[in-house]
Amino acid sequence: MEGVNTWDIVHVPSKPRFPPDNQPTVNVFASAIDPKFANSIVRRLNQIAPLENLRHVKRVRKERLEGGKFQLSVILCLARDGEDHLKTIPADMLELTSSYQLSAFITKVCGFPASSKEEWEEQCKLWPTSYHPPTYNIDGITGFSEEDAQSVCSFTRFALQLAAISGVAQVHNAAVIVDPSVKQVIASACDDVFYGQTLTEKTNSHNSCHEQISHHHIDLNGAATQTAPCSNGKPNELKHHYGSVSCLHPWQWSKQQAYTNSCYWHPLRHAAIAAIEYSAARDRQLYPGPAQDIDGFSEMEQVQSSLEDSPLKRQKTAKDKDDARHEEDDNDRTLKLPRPYLCTGYDIYLVWEPCVMCAMALVHQRVRRIFFVFPNTHAGALGSVHRLQGEESLNHHYAVFRVMVPEESLAIVK
Repeated sequence: MEGVNTWDIVHVPSKPRFPPDNQPTVNVFASAIDPKFANSIVRRLNQIAPLENLRHVKRVRKERLEGGKFQLSVILCLARDGEDHLKTIPADMLELTSSYQLSAFITKVCGFPASSKEEWEEQCKLWPTSYHPPTYNIDGITGFSEEDAQSVCSFTRFALQLAAISGVAQVHNAAVIVDPSVKQVIASACDDVFYGQTLTEKTNSHNSCHEQISHHHIDLNGAATQTAPCSNGKPNELKHHYGSVSCLHPWQWSKQQAYTNSCYWHPLRHAAIAAIEYSAARDRQLYPGPAQDIDGFSEMEQVQSSLEDSPLKRQKTAKDKDDARHEEDDNDRTLKLPRPYLCTGYDIYLVWEPCVMCAMALVHQRVRRIFFVFPNTHAGALGSVHRLQGEESLNHHYAVFRVMVPEESLAIVK
C-alpha cells in the first residue's frame, strides 16, 4: 500500500507490456517446404499439431532470396522448454518430415499477439504474425479530460471512505457502481460475508452505516461535497488487518464454521457482488414488471442509493422510450419502460483489485470500466495474478484502471 504524491489514473492493459524489441518468445520447429506441397503439408499439420496458443503466428513464412526467388517455410510444432536439438521431434511429426523430405530447424516466434503496430513490426522480424487493432473505444485508455479525471478521483475517494466507515477494526473492500453519464452513484456496498449478528441486525447495521455517506452528490467539477472522518495513521500499519478483505482471501470461507444462530456467513457476498445486487434491486423498483410488487422485497434487497432515472442505461431502449412517450405522461413514463440490461455502460470503483469470481460477475453485468486502488497479489484477476480483461473467449470486455492515490489520502482507509 505504498502511496504517491499526486493522483494518477493508470490503464491496466489486457496483457503485460513489453518493449517492442524485447517481447517474450517461444521456440518452434520449422522447415523449408516445396511450394507445390504447401497445402497438403499445412492441412496435415493443422490436424496433428494445431498452434492453439499461437493463433497470432502465421503458419507459413514467405521469404525473398537472392536472385529474386521466394522460399516458403512452415512451422511444424512447438519445441518444449530446454529442447536444443532435433531428436525430440514427436514421432508423427518425424513421419511427416520423412514423407516430404523436410529439414527441420529450431527458430523463435513471439509468444503473445501484438497490441500495437510497433510490436507487430518487431514480431515480423522473427516470424510473420497477425495484428488486429482494438475495435473498442473507451474513454480513458488514451487519456482523461480534466473533468473526468476529477470525477474518477472523487468516486475513488468515496470508495475509500466507505471502506473506512464499514471497517471498524479491520480493513474491508468497498465497491461503488456509478453512472458516468450523470456522475451518479447507482449502488455501493462493502464486504458482506461475515458478521457476528443475526441477518436482521446485520442489515439494519449496514444500512445505518451507509446512511453516513450515501446521500452525497458529485458537482460539475467532480468533487464530492461530503467527506468522512480521516485518520493520520500510515497505511502500511494496516498489513495485519487484511484478512477480512474477501477478494484477497476468496477461499477463506472453507475454513469457517457452519452457521449459528448468532453468526451470519455468506462466502459469495464480496463487495462487488453485493453492490451488483443492490443495483439490481434499484432497477426492479425503477422498472417494475406488470405483475411485480415493489413492496415485496426483503431487507437485503433495499436500494442503497438515489432512485433518480439514468439516461445511460436506458439508451438501449430508445424505441421503447418513444412508444412510451406517446402513451403516457412524463410522470408515468419511467414505470412503463422495460428494465435496462444489468449494469451496461456503468463504471465500478473498488478499493482492492477484484478476485476472479467478482471480475467474472462484472463481465456478466456488462460493466464498462473498472477502477481499483490496491493490487491484489494473492488472487487479483485484473493484472496482479490473472488478466481476465484480456481473455478473448469472453463475450464482453471492460477497460481496467488503477488509481494511484496520494499517501495522505490513503490514511482514510484506517
